[in-house]
Amino acid sequence: MSPQPTPTTSDPDHVRFIRLALTEARKSVHVDTAFCVGAVVVSAPHHPTRPHDVLATGYSRELPGNTHAEQCALDKLAQAAAPAASSPPSTSNPSSSSSLDSLLDGASIYTTMEPCSTRLSGNVPCVQRVLDSPIQRVFVGVLEPSDFVECEGIRLLREAGRDVWVVVDPEDPDLGDECLRVARGDK
Repeated sequence: MSPQPTPTTSDPDHVRFIRLALTEARKSVHVDTAFCVGAVVVSAPHHPTRPHDVLATGYSRELPGNTHAEQCALDKLAQAAAPAASSPPSTSNPSSSSSLDSLLDGASIYTTMEPCSTRLSGNVPCVQRVLDSPIQRVFVGVLEPSDFVECEGIRLLREAGRDVWVVVDPEDPDLGDECLRVARGDK
């Protein structure tokens, strides 16, 4: 049985957040052995204190250690939640993990390229980072080409019950191509 095609969305909010991720991707320093990718983590539209709010952004190699965009966004978000863990636990100040999980409940991640399923560096793949979080919805600008590895990110996310869409801009049918050009270093 062949895999189901990845559904698409052209909702203006999703297009806006992918474009924001593309802005992040353009900040990446190009290297010949990796893509330039941008990511944006957005809270759930129904979140009680931060509805549909940008929680974190990231881009490839933003943080030390050969980091990927999704990794950077999630690491920055976890670091921002860390001060809560240094305070004594109370009902008004949950642990950082609990606080972060609450913040990410129903959240989405927007990434200019399909999250990686294999890291040649040995780092944790971005798919696993998403699966280790409460994020349930993943929006991508373009599927990862096989320049470096055969990516199975979307398949793994879908098999784990995550919702995945490719974002298409009806006013700019070249959005996916633009994500790929930026990924390959053509800003």
